Amino acid sequence: MNTEWITAAARLQAQQQPFALVSVLRVQPPASAKAGDKALVTADGAIHGWIGGGCAQPAVIKTVRAALADGQPRSIRITPTEETAERTLGDVLEFGMACHSGGTLELFIDPVLPAAHLTVLGDSPVARALSVLAPRVGFTVAVVAEGATAPDFPDAQTVLPSDDAASVCAALPAAGFVVVATQGRRDLPALKAALALQPRTLWFVASARKAGVLKESLIASGEDAARVAAIVAPAGEPIGAQTAEEIALTVLVAVVAARRAPLAANTAVARTAEAALAPTPEPTAAKSCCGGAAKKAAAPAEAEAPVEPAVTAVPKKSCCGG
Repeated sequence: MNTEWITAAARLQAQQQPFALVSVLRVQPPASAKAGDKALVTADGAIHGWIGGGCAQPAVIKTVRAALADGQPRSIRITPTEETAERTLGDVLEFGMACHSGGTLELFIDPVLPAAHLTVLGDSPVARALSVLAPRVGFTVAVVAEGATAPDFPDAQTVLPSDDAASVCAALPAAGFVVVATQGRRDLPALKAALALQPRTLWFVASARKAGVLKESLIASGEDAARVAAIVAPAGEPIGAQTAEEIALTVLVAVVAARRAPLAANTAVARTAEAALAPTPEPTAAKSCCGGAAKKAAAPAEAEAPVEPAVTAVPKKSCCGG
């Protein structure tokens, strides 16, 4: 039994790197793989383990990349055909391969993604509540606050006792999700540190008025106006939250929604494509605002009325502006 994929999985998980576990479900000979064979496959095409020869690998790598992009598992079938083809059969994606070896493989591709990362700046009650709630839904959490210690935030993976931008950038990964929940204590330095992380999304727990004043200060101090404008404030979903825990929950809901945004975007693209393929409806005749065409069509045919003597009158304006 090839166990190379087990060692590779442990290494990649420790490095917080994504990969997919590919398992052979069924085999129709002749094929070099057998049911139960497994391999770990990364987005760059590296394969650790055994799932079949060269004919199967391009289809597997292509599907692995798609699975890592949206986080959804997939079932595929690789079968011999005269021409290379790709089609969807129910919930199975079938690849036709013009290989000399023949045989059919059915595989299951299961993406394994690293935990999403959330950085919380501040030592407020909301910040503390977020550090407890976020790990429960799959986030690793780093807390950055003046004087903070690990016992203050036992659920956080990383605790940094500073909100200095330089130390934050040196110790934390970029392009994650960031929440500033300082609530009046060193708000501006914390926002500067958050912007320096170049986060995918940045939320600020504050009123719209306060956020507006601080955004102006950030721009005046030289921060990029577009990035400042992208700061989400007030943070969280408007559900009438009052306690620190409730506010933290509303913020976390927004963070989860942003985390799942790529999948939602892919779904929207698919719906747009379906709409584009739908038959175009037959054009309908334009209706005038006067309804004259409809009245004419509905009225029975009548003999032409005799011509009345001309009467001078002030012309009326129609609803069409005639």
